[in-house]
Amino acid sequence: GTLATMNGVTRFFVGIPGEFLRVINIDKTISFPVTKKITSHDLNNLAILASPGEDNLALLAAPDEDDSYMSIRQDCLYYMLSDKRKIISPVGVMSDSLQGRFAFYMCKTSLINTLMDVFKSFKEIKEVNFIPIVHAEATYLIEPEKRDECAALFDLGRISSTYSVVCGNGILYSESFSIGIEHIAAFMMYELKVPYAVAMTYLSSVNLNAKDDHSRIEECIYEKNVYRFASNSLRKMIREGLDGICETVEECRQHFNGRSLDGKPLYITGDGVNVVRGATEHVSSRLVKAVEVVAPKLPYYDKPVFSSLFSLLDVALRDTNL
Repeated sequence: GTLATMNGVTRFFVGIPGEFLRVINIDKTISFPVTKKITSHDLNNLAILASPGEDNLALLAAPDEDDSYMSIRQDCLYYMLSDKRKIISPVGVMSDSLQGRFAFYMCKTSLINTLMDVFKSFKEIKEVNFIPIVHAEATYLIEPEKRDECAALFDLGRISSTYSVVCGNGILYSESFSIGIEHIAAFMMYELKVPYAVAMTYLSSVNLNAKDDHSRIEECIYEKNVYRFASNSLRKMIREGLDGICETVEECRQHFNGRSLDGKPLYITGDGVNVVRGATEHVSSRLVKAVEVVAPKLPYYDKPVFSSLFSLLDVALRDTNL
């Protein structure tokens, strides 16, 4: 068949979901003979020294994984001077040493190859840039002052979710899992023996914050069939599904052995946040932690469902200096 044209587009940006990524953190230090002003050349040299070697890449794949990984982006989370001061932009500052903590975003090679094969069909595309969604959301949704002291960000998706620890200009830790809000609908579909569309309707219509009422019945008409179930029973099933997601989030939190996040809120975003009314409050109660919803601060688009889109757009514009 005839391939669609890109209408003059020569540069393309692609967001990479968390399940295709691994994040490596590497610390490197360079020392100078005397105290001097830090230059951009020093930053470039430090970044080159921090680049992961083949040994690091080999450790990324799970034992049952044949796939390899390649770097699609790197960022320095923060720098440290000889007096132990942490700083985001050290150019022009006096020091006799410079330490940097780097985040390298490694993507599965098979996905990169598949995507590049697709773009080969469009001769006008000269450059393809891959953006880790976890990095984009972290730097766009979380304020710099909150990132400086570390923050936890949870992207609750429809079929996949990601828990990340944000620090400075990037990610300290990230873990994705194939569980999302629509898995709760699938659970309800099998338990209630109803079509998936009916389960999704109940998922979005039931309010977890509503008072228990044993007499209330939820009704759904789908393809001329009428489905009726007790509201309390539906709420119980939805809460069970959310509890399973919360257990996985707690496992991710325990896997992170860096700085303490105790007393800090869990920032939550993603396609699945507003699907279930009262879900945020339930997650907060289940995790015994303050939960704050974050979304783009834009009129008409200030919803978590738009977080990935505008986060990626923000990074793409910054990368092109627009």
